Amino acid sequence: MAHVLIQNAQVILTMNDARDELSDADIRMRDGVIAEIGHGLEVNGAEVVAGAGIVVTPGLVNTHHHLYQTLTRAVPGGQDALLFGWLQTLYPIWARFGPEEMFTSAQIGLAELALSGCTMSSDHLYLYPNGARLDDTIAAAQEVGLRFHPTRGAMSIGESDGGLPPNALVEREDTILDDMIRVIDAFHDPKEGAMVRVGVAPCSPFSVSRELMRDAALLARDKGVMMHTHLAENDEDIAYSLAQFGCRPGQYADDLGWTGPDVWHAHCVKLDGREIDLFAKSGTGVAHCPCSNCRLGSGIAPLRAMRDAGVPVGLGVDGSASNDAGNLVAEARQAMLLQRVARGADAMSAREALEIATRGGAEVLGRPDCGQIAPGKRADLALWDVRGLERAGSWDPAALLLAGPTRVRHLFVEGRQIVRDGQITTLDLPRVIERQNVLARRLGN
Repeated sequence: MAHVLIQNAQVILTMNDARDELSDADIRMRDGVIAEIGHGLEVNGAEVVAGAGIVVTPGLVNTHHHLYQTLTRAVPGGQDALLFGWLQTLYPIWARFGPEEMFTSAQIGLAELALSGCTMSSDHLYLYPNGARLDDTIAAAQEVGLRFHPTRGAMSIGESDGGLPPNALVEREDTILDDMIRVIDAFHDPKEGAMVRVGVAPCSPFSVSRELMRDAALLARDKGVMMHTHLAENDEDIAYSLAQFGCRPGQYADDLGWTGPDVWHAHCVKLDGREIDLFAKSGTGVAHCPCSNCRLGSGIAPLRAMRDAGVPVGLGVDGSASNDAGNLVAEARQAMLLQRVARGADAMSAREALEIATRGGAEVLGRPDCGQIAPGKRADLALWDVRGLERAGSWDPAALLLAGPTRVRHLFVEGRQIVRDGQITTLDLPRVIERQNVLARRLGN
C-alpha cells in the first residue's frame, strides 16, 4: 500500500479529541492509516508531498446526497418550486433514467465532491427505473475512489394510493425488502476501514407505508446496518404528517423504531424542541443540508439548538437538482452563515462548522475510524493551498470557511491520492462530463 509523507504543512487541523492545531508539522500515511504525526519525521522511502502553504484537514464527509440528480440541475419548471411541486416536476424525468444515467451521474457527483475536499459520501437512491440498481452507483464510487455509504432507498405509495410519486416509480414492498437484503449481503463491509457500507432508506413518510418503515427498521437491525430517511423538511412535510398520522414527524419516527444511534435523518428543518430532545437522548443523527433548504425555501434548520442539545449532526449537499451544486466546503460555509443570520454573529464559528463537516459527519455515519487526523485513524486527508487570491491578506490560515479555497489541492482516501494539483486522478473527467451532457440533452428531448 501507499507510503506518503506530508512534510512541513503550514497548519494541521486535527479535529482530534483535543482539537489540536499543529504548525509546520508532518503526517505519515502508511497502509491506509495515519501512522505518525510530528515534526521533522524521517522520509524512510515515502513519497513526499510538500506542505508549504498547505492547510490539512480531515477529509470532509457528506451525509446526504442523491447522486442521480446531477443529470437534472436547473430544470425549468422546478427552479422556483417548493419541495412537493419540485418533486412533481422532476419525477417524470427521473422515470426515464436507466443504469447508464445512474452510473454517469454518480461519477460526476462524486468527482465534484472530491474536488471540494470530500473523502466519504453517503447516497440515498430511492428510485430504480428501467433496470437501474444500487450496484450502478457503487461501481461509480469504486472507480472514483471515495469511501461510500450508499443506501437502498424505496418508494411504495404512488399517487393512486395518496402518495406523492407517480405509480410508475413505486415498487412492491416485498420486492424492496428482498433487494435490501441482496445489496447488504453483496456489498456491506462492517470492518474498520471499510470502503463500502450499505444502509436502508425508505424515501420519506409521504412515499412509503407505515409497515415498510417498521419492516425496514427490523431488517436493518437484524443485518447490523444503518437507517436513513427524510424527515421534517418543510411546512408541507409537517402538515402531511399531522393530517395522515395524527402526530409530528419525530413522534412518527420514534413510534416505528426510527430513532437511535444507528439512524440519521435528512434535513430536520422543522424539528421542535421536543423532537430535538428526543434525538439527543436517543443519539439519532441529522444530515443538515443548508443550500438545498435555501434553494427550496424550506427554512433554516435549528442547527445551533441541535448541537447544544447534543444531537449528532453532519452536513449534506443533498441532490444536485435542489442545490444545484455538490461542493461540501461551500456547504459548511453556508451552514455557518445561516446560523449567524438566525441567531447572531457569534452563533457558529468557522472552526465549528468545519468540525461538523468532518468529524461530525463521520460520527453521524458511525465511522469513528474517520473524520480525525490522529494515529490509527484512516488516511483520509484534504490539503488546501492557502497561497491563492482568496487567502491574500488573511490573518488566520485555519479559518478556511471565512477566507479560503473552495477547491482542494490534494485529496487522499485510504492513503491513495484521488486529487493531485486540483485534478481528479482516477477518471478521465472531461470525457465523463461530455457523456453527462449528452445524457442530459437526451432526457430534455
